[in-house]
Amino acid sequence: MSDFEGLHVVFGAGAIGLAVVDELTARGSRVRVVNRAGTAAVPAGVQVVTGDATDPASAKAVCNGASVVYNCANPPYHKWPEMFPAIQAGILEGAAAAGARLVAMDNLYMYGPTEGKPLTEDLPYRATTRKGATRARMAEDLLSAHRSGKVRVTIGRASDYFGPRGVQSAAGERVFKAAIAGKRAQVVGNPDILHTYTYVPDIGKALVTLAERDEALGRAWHLPNPETVTTRQFVELIFKETGHPARLQVAPRLLLRAMGVFVPAAREVLEMLYEFEEPFVVDSSAFRRTFGVEATPLAEAIRVTVAWYRGQAAS
Repeated sequence: MSDFEGLHVVFGAGAIGLAVVDELTARGSRVRVVNRAGTAAVPAGVQVVTGDATDPASAKAVCNGASVVYNCANPPYHKWPEMFPAIQAGILEGAAAAGARLVAMDNLYMYGPTEGKPLTEDLPYRATTRKGATRARMAEDLLSAHRSGKVRVTIGRASDYFGPRGVQSAAGERVFKAAIAGKRAQVVGNPDILHTYTYVPDIGKALVTLAERDEALGRAWHLPNPETVTTRQFVELIFKETGHPARLQVAPRLLLRAMGVFVPAAREVLEMLYEFEEPFVVDSSAFRRTFGVEATPLAEAIRVTVAWYRGQAAS
């Protein structure tokens, strides 16, 4: 039996974790979801268990019998440096104990500012932020574990995401929910520069693709993205789908700084604002060439996402 035919253990039941579950269940795979609560809105037949990824013993227990482990866990945004490395370390121990391959969900913070150059996987890690330095260290730890033979690792990196369940993203409910209501979409940075956004279901499909392909192992991959447009164009496409005139509001730095006094997540946005103040174009051509997987066209992805938000409003 191949790795892919065995049990798939997914840490995290947020938008990305559940997108992985959707893709796996569509393929008929056996799936176990792990989070602290032990509950999640999953399809029939998916097992949900309580687990503490920061405790290696707990992680090993919930990974027992796994062929593939997915790290889609995501601690509170303002606590990444304190919590994320321990979460990853526990999941790595769980995957290693099970002899499973480990698929790690990642982002693009480790590269730091690129002065508008396209982001490719061979860029050096030059993070200038706390969260970027954390991500760089975590990626290095994963690849070191792979090189040592401790666990087989592959890493998938996505840009700011949007899609069903992706409410907390920069392109989440502050944009889609507002557009459906005909209110101003709230964005940060310069809306008239190019910015790549990644569609949540594409992330789920791509992570599962990494799990099933041996050539994915031992490196990081930029997951497929739809065509890159400016944030303003992105918002205009959303409003076009809703039938409302496009309305956009840019949150100034001073407002974010003031909000950060009371809202930790707003304070954390400031250090990553460079991503929205210079062109942020993600090159995912290596993934497409290697695995033959294309992203969902942007208009279609927006159509499905608007329908999901409308369904949430109706319910």
